[in-house]
Amino acid sequence: MLQSCSCDSCGEEVELKRGELPCDVLHGWFMLSHLKEPEIVDRYSFCSLSCLQKWLDKQLPVVPDVFIQSLAEEDNC
Repeated sequence: MLQSCSCDSCGEEVELKRGELPCDVLHGWFMLSHLKEPEIVDRYSFCSLSCLQKWLDKQLPVVPDVFIQSLAEEDNC
């Protein structure tokens, strides 16, 4: 039986063959566990630091340009 692990950002997939240790096959990958509630854990895998960064950027709220521009206008007063 083959198991696989895929990057939650770019979708790269790595297959773990029978007898292979995940720590050997996924060397260099980043694994993230998000403890949402007691007993509820979301797990994410990333093949590189740049994929982790892209995923993190998508998780952050975007500040509207209008708000950022209003800050610049206040500095001119």
